[in-house]
Amino acid sequence: MPSTLEEKKKVLTRVRRIRGQIDALERSLEGDAECRAILQQIAAVRGAANGLMAEVLESHIRETFDRNDCYSREVSQSVDDTIELVRAYLK
Repeated sequence: MPSTLEEKKKVLTRVRRIRGQIDALERSLEGDAECRAILQQIAAVRGAANGLMAEVLESHIRETFDRNDCYSREVSQSVDDTIELVRAYLK
């Protein structure tokens, strides 16, 4: 979980945005919107959820490995590389 107030605020903003997307999706389903529009909304929700997952996971990885300042530059680079791979996977 993000530890700083700023990080928590960003995560909560993302969650609220996703909630808004879900509410809009529900209204579309209730209003008999076209399937194409509904699928686009679902894809947007999925993308937003993946972005949230990536952000929280990145925070967790950094908190876990940044606890000890004794890590070498290579380890720090490995952490950055891992985060980059996870973000690419979740897109």
